[in-house]
Amino acid sequence: MQDIIDNLPKLAKDKHNENKAFFKKLKKKPPKQLDYIMQDLHDEEFERTDCLQCANCCKTTGPLFIEKDIQRIAKHFKMKPQQFIETYLRIDEENDYVLQSVPCTFLGADNYCSIYDVRPKACKEFPHTDRKKFQQISNLTMKNIAICPAAYNIVEEMKKYIKL
Repeated sequence: MQDIIDNLPKLAKDKHNENKAFFKKLKKKPPKQLDYIMQDLHDEEFERTDCLQCANCCKTTGPLFIEKDIQRIAKHFKMKPQQFIETYLRIDEENDYVLQSVPCTFLGADNYCSIYDVRPKACKEFPHTDRKKFQQISNLTMKNIAICPAAYNIVEEMKKYIKL
């Protein structure tokens, strides 16, 4: 798995122009069944992919924490939301709450998340390949394929399945 993770940024870069052109066409004329297609491709990929073998998302990027996430996780730690913010988060250049550092503070050496049951919405939804109106998040997907082997595979399968 580490070989795949190490090669992913180069693979994504090599496919960048092809993917950019594909997503541009997809935005202009998304297939009627795109949400169903993406759900199927997502489900098929995650039958084969074990995130615990990778956890590259947790090692290299941090999620956005929305207010509900902060309240839920603070409650889990029996902290006040402000205390949780001061301990774990910072405000980024886009004025969003993010982790103070990566890898994620809550990621264990075994790739398990210590707050999995109360994790942020962004973590629950990552890599967002089963999201409704998938064509609207092409910029995010372009970033995710460079860090998530499953997202990379899903996009490659999508390009085979959807001829634009």
